[in-house]
Amino acid sequence: MRTGRPAKYRVRLSEEEREELQGMMRRGKHAARKLRRVQILLLADEGKKQDEIQAQLEVSNGMICSIKKRYCTEGLSAALEERPRPGAKSKLDAIGEAHLIALACSDAPEGRESWTMQLLAEQLVALGIVDEISDETVRTTLKKKTQTVA
Repeated sequence: MRTGRPAKYRVRLSEEEREELQGMMRRGKHAARKLRRVQILLLADEGKKQDEIQAQLEVSNGMICSIKKRYCTEGLSAALEERPRPGAKSKLDAIGEAHLIALACSDAPEGRESWTMQLLAEQLVALGIVDEISDETVRTTLKKKTQTVA
């Protein structure tokens, strides 16, 4: 909860910015996440307190702080746009993916009718293509690559 001290980042929209944001809300042709940011900025500009915005929009205080800070330090477009979400680096590069596909298309190991995801993962490690890899990563990679071919 708030401690009663003044807000570090105060949103004061220019008339132009306010009209742009209100127009975005009226048209509603933007992603829901973007419209939520628009609502946060409009309510903050009206002088609503953080707790009021949180209760009205059902968003976290962290999100409200983040949007207000980005508006005050980087401008309107930065506050409205998504930040990149890099995610984890892929275990397999293009060469590793090629090895996986070739392996999956080859004959199954002796005593097996077909390759399993776990067997493919183990074989990639045994061949030294990767240090470690999960059967789920093998599955998603094959799914992604075979969908583009089909």
